Amino acid sequence: MSEYVASVVWSRQAEELFIDNKYSRAHQWQFDGGATIAASSSPHIVPLPYSMAESVDPEEAFIASLSSCHMLFFLSIAAKNKFIVDSYQDDAVGLMQRASDGRMSMTQVTLKPCVKFAENEQPSAEQLEEMHHQAHELCFIANSVKTHIVIEIVGA
Repeated sequence: MSEYVASVVWSRQAEELFIDNKYSRAHQWQFDGGATIAASSSPHIVPLPYSMAESVDPEEAFIASLSSCHMLFFLSIAAKNKFIVDSYQDDAVGLMQRASDGRMSMTQVTLKPCVKFAENEQPSAEQLEEMHHQAHELCFIANSVKTHIVIEIVGA
């Protein structure tokens, strides 16, 4: 078993009344390795200036978490299969909408991985699809959520 820790830190600014709902949603995510990330609510949910568009919001982090987990397993699988990966980019997209139970939910995340392999190490389309399938099956984050996850392999 592994345990992971993240600290979320927010403070009301002196000039903010708070009970009028006009307060900054800007906060920080602090991680045990020392990284601090500027975070906020999404401007799609809470209007500016109470959200910080330049900060990461939980919805974006959710999508990035799924994408990152998939990529890390994919790279491991490719290495085990002796395929040399030169680069990997995923322009993942999440869809927020009402779920079948009527609650707002991230109902679908589409991963769009574009993998470039060393010229002499090109997997077949079937091998590439199988490696992505294995990565999806192994991804801890994907195994932890009810969101429908689609993988659209993008040509290099």
